[in-house]
Amino acid sequence: MRKDKRRSPWDDFFLDIDDDFDDMRRRMNRILERIIENDSSFDGNPMIYGFSMRVGPDGKPRIQEFGNTTDPSNYQESRREPLTDVIEEEDRIRVVVELPGVVKEDILLDTTEDTLNIEVDTPNRRFSRKLDLPCCVDPESAKGTYNNGVLEVCLTRVERHKNSKKIVIE
Repeated sequence: MRKDKRRSPWDDFFLDIDDDFDDMRRRMNRILERIIENDSSFDGNPMIYGFSMRVGPDGKPRIQEFGNTTDPSNYQESRREPLTDVIEEEDRIRVVVELPGVVKEDILLDTTEDTLNIEVDTPNRRFSRKLDLPCCVDPESAKGTYNNGVLEVCLTRVERHKNSKKIVIE
């Protein structure tokens, strides 16, 4: 740095962040090396797990887990959780799911008015995902298409049926 240039308080701030990221990268590399060395079931495929946040049509934030594993600590026994995106539209819900290497005959879908279950169980591919839908849907309206490893399921929105019974007081 030139002597005639003044140092800003931000200079040290960004220098500290760079050092923190370098330290974090070194730690993560050590952890991954230990996993690869000690886990004979590790097949080189990445394990992904995280959260996404969106604002729904009602203006409220929606937080959703994503990833390709339901239990990162038990990789060999777990089913992979497919990457999934739930898109709320005015009159329907679209669910887009990545299922690479799967044929459509191996995909099992089951829906209720507030959940969608996706299952694939083959010797080479095991996917599982139970989605809590952001609103009520008509299970009979479900339509699915599958092309190039991407499943799209469309469900029509419905008003929640409130089962109530009037009580007569005697």
